[in-house]
Amino acid sequence: MRLPRSFSPYLALRLRLAHHALLQFAASLASSMEILVFLAGPVLLGLLSVIALPGFLAMNLPWPAALGLLAAQMLLTCLPAWLLRKRLLPAATAAWLRQLPLPRHLRWQADIAVAGLLMLPLGLAYAVSATIWLLQSPPWLRPIAAPGMAATLAVWLLAWLLTTLIVAQRLRAPRPAHRARAPTMTAYVPQRPRWRTIFLWRQLFWLPFWRNENVIGLQQSVLLATAGASMLAWLLRAPLVPAPLLGLLASASLIIVTDRGDKAVREQIAVLRPALDAWPLASTALTRLACAASLLPAFAVLLGAGILLYCIDPAALQRRVTGVYALTASAALLAIVGLPRLTPRGRVALVVFSILALSAIGSELWN
Repeated sequence: MRLPRSFSPYLALRLRLAHHALLQFAASLASSMEILVFLAGPVLLGLLSVIALPGFLAMNLPWPAALGLLAAQMLLTCLPAWLLRKRLLPAATAAWLRQLPLPRHLRWQADIAVAGLLMLPLGLAYAVSATIWLLQSPPWLRPIAAPGMAATLAVWLLAWLLTTLIVAQRLRAPRPAHRARAPTMTAYVPQRPRWRTIFLWRQLFWLPFWRNENVIGLQQSVLLATAGASMLAWLLRAPLVPAPLLGLLASASLIIVTDRGDKAVREQIAVLRPALDAWPLASTALTRLACAASLLPAFAVLLGAGILLYCIDPAALQRRVTGVYALTASAALLAIVGLPRLTPRGRVALVVFSILALSAIGSELWN
């Protein structure tokens, strides 16, 4: 990333840090984007075309509903900045930058520039979406095209401002911690945990996924909630949403939550491997338990789906299809976790094939 020489060193540093963070984020999502583009390419294009639609729709609504719709659009536009704030400025880098004797206006310039780097792709998406709607020019859009464009531009500028505040908040000094009470002197009695392997799994795999800036715990919670909600809506045949789409979402989230969890566990094992090899204990049971634990969210969703199927009308669905779906899903999940030597391309192929197979089987559930 080349920057003009007129930029101050601090501004150039901040932009390079943000650019590097975005490249790292894109690299971490490479395999997931391949899956999404292969499975839902037309859907993604459709979402791109409607990103500017709320600004046009708001012009035909009463002002409270219009303001609420535009505010929701602005918050969704700022969501990437909020999710990436720790990548843009890691804690150690933010602590170092806080100590630099820089004028306030230069810091604000850097915050605005970093926010602009984040908002530029979204601005291009807004422009493409608005152009598509203006070229189609449906009858309801013609009287409100100009105010709708103004509202869309205003939402994007306000989102840029809010993103600047999110970036600036990252550089603010943390609040002083409450003064800790002096520890009382007690005799130390060493205790050996009853279930040592489970204790080590909790200390080395569960807790690190929730500490500091690690987002694995939050990521898996969101994926698990998505899998459970989509499976529930699919089995209950929620109105207004096509059943094949809900089936695809349920199957995809079921597979992806296992794939992402297993990948996180494998990365943690690679980090801990030197220490585990140096410890006077057999680490095979611990690593196997960690890998097996990544299967629990998906199997919990499958178990809940099975219980729900017995509670609803059993005559309305195909019993054989439910068994085939459960067996196929179990085999796919076990293959994802049990084949760690697959190449990245082979893993993507396994995930995509599993989602397509489950979606095809699930489409026959209510026939």
